[in-house]
Amino acid sequence: RSLEQSSPYTLDYKGKISNKAVKFAFLTLIDFVENNPNEAESILVYLLAKIRKITEANKITIIKLENPEKIYLQELIQGLDNHFNFNFNYKTHGASKLPVLAFYAIYQRLIAEVERYKSCTLKSLGSHTASDKTSQSAGDIEIFDKDNQLIEVIEIKQGKPIDGQIIRVVKDKIIQFNPRRYYIFSSDNIKSDETDTVNRQIEEIASNHGCQVIVNGTLPTLKYYLRLISSLKDFIDNYSNLIEMDQEIQSVHKLKWNEILTNFNKS
Repeated sequence: RSLEQSSPYTLDYKGKISNKAVKFAFLTLIDFVENNPNEAESILVYLLAKIRKITEANKITIIKLENPEKIYLQELIQGLDNHFNFNFNYKTHGASKLPVLAFYAIYQRLIAEVERYKSCTLKSLGSHTASDKTSQSAGDIEIFDKDNQLIEVIEIKQGKPIDGQIIRVVKDKIIQFNPRRYYIFSSDNIKSDETDTVNRQIEEIASNHGCQVIVNGTLPTLKYYLRLISSLKDFIDNYSNLIEMDQEIQSVHKLKWNEILTNFNKS
């Protein structure tokens, strides 16, 4: 969105690109190509080669658990907490998708095992960097019944306290997509000075639109859901597979999960 301003991409472009190094490289590259058009093809080949190199470096095989039956629920929750919250040290993008992958993995099991989700389907995960407006989705994860009606939406707000603005955005999505339930899971609590506002908005949505908005913590919800499934191994396998295949999270996230699995194998 920083590139949508009606200004030319000159070296003094005012667009608020947060990463200053990226902004400098982007504008300098465009300036160079405009002044040296004969070099455009060589630069394109070089960029494609670098992309290929980065893509290959991100292909990391996730290890397998040696004794999955020895993994306890609390140990798994601590491992997930470590994986999610290590993002403060990652110093790269993509970590906010980790809890989304975890919830997708658990819903893969809930749909297979829990009566409430019998005959339901999960919509394929979209890009975590694209806006919901662009992707035409109601949230991070969408669940449809056998008649292809949207019944539940899960939105993850990792590291973001819940406030009135988040609920207002959710309300707009509910009006547009008409789900029966809308879950908002966050690693933070509701903002203390907006608790009454948030609760009032949730009640109004239920009264006016018939949709239950449920706000809860990321890890407490995962802990509850994991109690409902028959095997922690199935969840771990699903989560590991999603991590290995995902193209948006970085190699450091995959290596960290391998480290956590290695510690599980040692315990």
